[in-house]
Amino acid sequence: MPKIKNHSGAKKRIKITKNGKLKWKKSGLRHLLTPMSAKRGRNLRKAKIIESSDFKAKIIKRYLPYE
Repeated sequence: MPKIKNHSGAKKRIKITKNGKLKWKKSGLRHLLTPMSAKRGRNLRKAKIIESSDFKAKIIKRYLPYE
């Protein structure tokens, strides 16, 4: 049986916090920022955090078996 590996894209982007929550940087702040409202820009600067019990978190954690 081959060794299970972490998904390299998920490993680079997603951090698992001490409490098991998932945290990553939101996209959309590289270019074409002029038409964006200031409120949207502020919200995109914040990290995205989801609870460990969330359905999406359970799917994402499959990509990171050794994290």
